[in-house]
Amino acid sequence: MNRQQLKKQLTAGDQIYDYCIIGGGASGLGVALEATLAGYSVCLIDRVDFGKCTSSRSTKLVHGGVRYLAQGRVKLVLEALRERGYFFKHAHNIKKQSFILPVFSWFDTIKY
Repeated sequence: MNRQQLKKQLTAGDQIYDYCIIGGGASGLGVALEATLAGYSVCLIDRVDFGKCTSSRSTKLVHGGVRYLAQGRVKLVLEALRERGYFFKHAHNIKKQSFILPVFSWFDTIKY
């Protein structure tokens, strides 16, 4: 099916989508999955192919904002941790990832 045929199929009929997501990389597919599981109708559009490269340039890490502790931005860290907790409770496409961090001081040990 070529681009014109796909466009015709997408606009044919009276279908109305709750969400139209542009970009079928990791983020776009994740949002489409979550919206579909929540019962919404979703139209997912990508320039090339789903999962090809839309999100390839970022890590998509959901972290607690530890680096902001060194800047004294405790409220921001607490907000990030709440959001992260929300993701772990409700999202279906995330997993915990372990890290090895170099620790050079007593403060770094507490911070991490």
